[in-house]
Amino acid sequence: MIRIILSGGGTGGHIYPAVSVAEALKRRLGDEVELLFVGALGKMEMKLIPQLGYRIEGLPIIGLQRRATIKNVALPVQVMRSLARARAIIKEFKPDVVVGFGGYASAPVLFMAQMMGIPTVIQEQNSYAGLANKIMARRAKSICVAYDNMERFFDKRRIVMTGNPLRSSFSNTSISREEALSYYGFDASKPVLLVVGGSLGTRTLNNMMKSWIMTLDGEASVQVIWQTGRYYELEMSDFLRTYPTKNIYQCAFIERMDYAYKAADLVISRSGACTISELCLAAKPTLFVPSPNVAEDHQTKNACALVDKGAALMVSDAEATDCGISTALRAVADSALLDRLSNNIARLATPDAAERVANEVLKYTKR
Repeated sequence: MIRIILSGGGTGGHIYPAVSVAEALKRRLGDEVELLFVGALGKMEMKLIPQLGYRIEGLPIIGLQRRATIKNVALPVQVMRSLARARAIIKEFKPDVVVGFGGYASAPVLFMAQMMGIPTVIQEQNSYAGLANKIMARRAKSICVAYDNMERFFDKRRIVMTGNPLRSSFSNTSISREEALSYYGFDASKPVLLVVGGSLGTRTLNNMMKSWIMTLDGEASVQVIWQTGRYYELEMSDFLRTYPTKNIYQCAFIERMDYAYKAADLVISRSGACTISELCLAAKPTLFVPSPNVAEDHQTKNACALVDKGAALMVSDAEATDCGISTALRAVADSALLDRLSNNIARLATPDAAERVANEVLKYTKR
């Protein structure tokens, strides 16, 4: 029996790659592998992972706050408690290898595994490495990455280009564009924009849409799928009742993202690592509006990595309300630009990323 610990969490950007690799390992080994997730108590992984059928243990770890706060006073105590708990988990589970996916939850278990002589593998989703991964990579056997030039952060001899693992393929060609348009009540006479800001929503993108809709006379010149996010659902529904506008499909959450991607001529989106990987697989022309509210400005760096390769467009968060939609409208009117963006972003896709990471992990087992 092969035993593997997968650690990371706090956000979907760390959790879903870990789940994707777990699924790849299960496909490969079936009942011959036993998996254990380790996350942070009170964070989303503690509910999500059991719902997906996996066992998880939690650490009493908290993240370092970027601004002065009383929470940082408790950090050293929480770190020591988390290290002790991580050691106990490792002694009990006896893993062959420990895999870290970033986030502060992964650091204690990676550190203790390395101190106990257990091989570790790291998967870094972003183009600018996170703090936990930068520290823990010094003793890791392999560092799986999704972007070029990661030798800025890691020993290039141990870097493996795998791409970012995703739970499902967004390049599904069995759905026709006609089916996707019909699903949203659209037709082929007008271009389609997809505006998506995550499951909870993004204030900037919603304000961008509101600002544009208020300039219209009840009908948009393009068709728009607008995911407002659950947090803003009531507010944006009330807004559209005040400013009813044809050709706008508003929803709190997109259940069939494959339909949305197939229908869209251009996507307006944040630039989290997993979102970018989806867009690469779907080969979607994209206008990124990076969130400024993430550690070390990861999203801007992620977006710039694509913009520099001619694979995406970008406007800043501060500019989006004033010029986001106008930039998107110019883009969808330029078919040559859309083709170029689609071709360039498709070249960055790695549909077998989960299998590549799984291969790297299994190198260090006794199999």
